[in-house]
Amino acid sequence: MQSTWCASAQAISSKSAQHGCFKKYFKIPELPRLKYPWPQKSLSEPGPACSSIDAKTPKGTVLFPSRFDYQELLHNSTFCLVPRGRRLGSFRFLEALQAACIPVLLSNGWELPFSEVIDWSKAAIIGDERLLLQIPSITRSVDAERILALRQQTQFLWDSYFSSVDKIVLTTLEIIQDRIYTYTSRSMLMWNSLPGGLYTLPRFSSYPTLFPFYYGLLGKTPQQEFTAVIQAVAPLQSPQQPILKLIIAVAKSKFCAQIIVLWNCDKPSPPRSKWPSISVPLTVIEEERKTMSGRFYPHDVIRTDAVLSLDEDSVLSTNEVDFAFIVWHSFPERIVGYPGRSHYWDATKGRWGYTSKWTNEYSMVLTGAAFYHRYYHFLYTHYLPSRLLSMVDQLANCEDILMNFLVSTVTKLPPIKVTQKKQYKETMMQQGSKSSRWADPDHFAQRQSCMNSFAAWFGFMPLVHSQLRLDPVLFKDQVSILRKKYRDIERL
Repeated sequence: MQSTWCASAQAISSKSAQHGCFKKYFKIPELPRLKYPWPQKSLSEPGPACSSIDAKTPKGTVLFPSRFDYQELLHNSTFCLVPRGRRLGSFRFLEALQAACIPVLLSNGWELPFSEVIDWSKAAIIGDERLLLQIPSITRSVDAERILALRQQTQFLWDSYFSSVDKIVLTTLEIIQDRIYTYTSRSMLMWNSLPGGLYTLPRFSSYPTLFPFYYGLLGKTPQQEFTAVIQAVAPLQSPQQPILKLIIAVAKSKFCAQIIVLWNCDKPSPPRSKWPSISVPLTVIEEERKTMSGRFYPHDVIRTDAVLSLDEDSVLSTNEVDFAFIVWHSFPERIVGYPGRSHYWDATKGRWGYTSKWTNEYSMVLTGAAFYHRYYHFLYTHYLPSRLLSMVDQLANCEDILMNFLVSTVTKLPPIKVTQKKQYKETMMQQGSKSSRWADPDHFAQRQSCMNSFAAWFGFMPLVHSQLRLDPVLFKDQVSILRKKYRDIERL
């Protein structure tokens, strides 16, 4: 890439530039003093603020040495001057944001992009061009902690609102929508904190406390209860079926508020007498259109922050449910659960691969036995395009992978696996039911294809690998079992 020399220091003060007062903080390289064949311009005169370092004089001689790479200087700089210029300020400004270089703005009266919703004081140093020579002392006074915070904010703003034309246009439209529907408009906290205003849909709520991302910032905690949502695809034919055992085990949890069974079977749901008698409300929802994406529909009956998503053949004890919920309570923005899976890049085929092999890392936690925040139901249904949802419904597969893609895209974080439990499925399943799709050889191939289709739509691979696994205190330690809180987990 052609390097560029920013000439702001030349226009500021030749004496200050000669003494190197900008050199340390703005990464201006040592250049030989050259006589310019054209007159110098002042700050008040229009014209480009930068010229190519390999530009040639009218006599054809190289003006600046070519050993200085502009992009390298930019990415290694702590602060970047953004002077006044004709269409140049905004370009330099976005360049600095992309490079995590803190913009030092020297353009009085310049309306910054999206300033209606973005607090630029958290990402830039806003100077006064009338007090130009105070800029070096101002930058020196910024401590290391604030420098880190400023640089992190530049990356958040760039990635959220400026990294593509699509995001710029979408941000503009969302701001206009907030102007029109002021009663549901997003707060400044939502626009200026992760994951950003584009992922906090105002149709869900305008209160930050109802989203999973702001508990720590607001000093709040999620509710101490959860709703279990069980996807049922096989008819009830025996009192020993896995779903009945699962309902009893989950209902014994002290954190369980209610259990919802999503009846996705071709046969009608059984009468209430067929279901076990438990101490928490049990609701059976039978949709007219039975789809795999229906398990993530934001039903009004779900009132708790936490959702425990379960397949009907999942095998979990009450202790396992309690421990996973306690872990989720500390990480409410992530998926927390038991079945871990991973992705990898297959260089020979030039595509992404999906694997269920047990290794030292994972990038997905399947929603067959996992906790997550109920907001992700709303985001899954109303944010993702109908094309992806239709593909999931047609295949009757990959809905759990798509949910992992969505959550990792929003949080930029991996899920969290709890305990070393590997088998979370009931082995005695009826081969004639939809549940036996795990034994279908096409099932795995479909999931491979889904990975690449999802990555193509998102434009990148959002999944993040992790080597973290959380176990209970004293897990597998050689101490008395009476000292352990979750005693049953070690026996499973």
